[in-house]
Amino acid sequence: MNLKYCHTAFLSGVSSLAVAFFAAAAPPPEPPPAAAPPVAAALYRTTQSLVLGSPDRWDYLAWDALSHRVFAAHESTVTVVDADRLSIVGQIPVAGANGIAIVPSLHKGYAGSSATRSIVVFDLASLSVRKQIPSDEDTDGVVYDPESGHVFVMHGDPKLVTAVDVRSDSVAARIELGGKPEFAAADGAGKLYVNVVDQGNVQRIDTHSLRVDATWPLPGCERPHGMAIDVHAHRLFSGCVNQRLMVLDLHDGHVVAQLPIGSGSDALGFDPKRHWVLSSNGVGTLSVIRETGPDQYVPMPEVTTQPSARTMTLDPETGRVFLLAAERVEKDSRAADPRKRYGISPGSLRLLVEQPSDAGAPIAGNDR
Repeated sequence: MNLKYCHTAFLSGVSSLAVAFFAAAAPPPEPPPAAAPPVAAALYRTTQSLVLGSPDRWDYLAWDALSHRVFAAHESTVTVVDADRLSIVGQIPVAGANGIAIVPSLHKGYAGSSATRSIVVFDLASLSVRKQIPSDEDTDGVVYDPESGHVFVMHGDPKLVTAVDVRSDSVAARIELGGKPEFAAADGAGKLYVNVVDQGNVQRIDTHSLRVDATWPLPGCERPHGMAIDVHAHRLFSGCVNQRLMVLDLHDGHVVAQLPIGSGSDALGFDPKRHWVLSSNGVGTLSVIRETGPDQYVPMPEVTTQPSARTMTLDPETGRVFLLAAERVEKDSRAADPRKRYGISPGSLRLLVEQPSDAGAPIAGNDR
């Protein structure tokens, strides 16, 4: 045997064993740092705000598509804002103002007046009061149904709805509900859907016979407030104070979906171009639910607005959302109830404009 060859082979084997030993003993290489999770782009951005000032208590807003004006009810007046220029164009005196409905074809508007127990009729051009129709106490939401030519005014404590004939500006009916109505939505096909806040249900009114023809329960919903509708998908949306959005089938009223929404929801909207259901929440968020089909809904990232921004209206053409909010001040740090703990800084009421981030670009993200 060649001794030189054996010596070389022996050394080669030892070297291989050493390499294998140290390779096994060495710690594994550090994994590459994980990529940061992608940050979801905000669905809306606050582009403008306009100080409305006192009175400091507010309620509903309404959108006039013809004039591009927003009507904002706050305590003793309805402030009218040019939405394109974001400037105040006038005030309509309404004592105890809350709900507002616009009737563009007749150049009139209607506002509930809880202080005078009446419905104030005003001219859309001059903003002057045309008439006060005696009605009842505790006016709330106001909705116009163009199909029947009636304006419907909700009355909470009396548990009824007043129907007004817009041609004669007279009361056509007082519709007893047996529960406190909050807000409503018309489908344009002869039906009005009403949230009954103390019973947790929806009552359907035939807008021609002016009678209740169906009652639909909302299981799991506490005190339904805001309401919106998708007439093309035949779906009704009801917002509950226990942070739930209920989706109902308009044919028979059964609940097809329940979705989470923010705390303090008081109004809903539906963007027909994006197929988004919106909930304005007093906690300071805008909940956005994407409708991918009549029975399919996807919660999207919540949008930060401003604490107290609980009511809203929507421009369906541009998708702009208008909200009312004011600066809060602490009154009693020991109070658990936010209504007792916080007050409103005088004169701080403002109109916020939330612009969809995809405005001006092709609308993406919908499966419909």
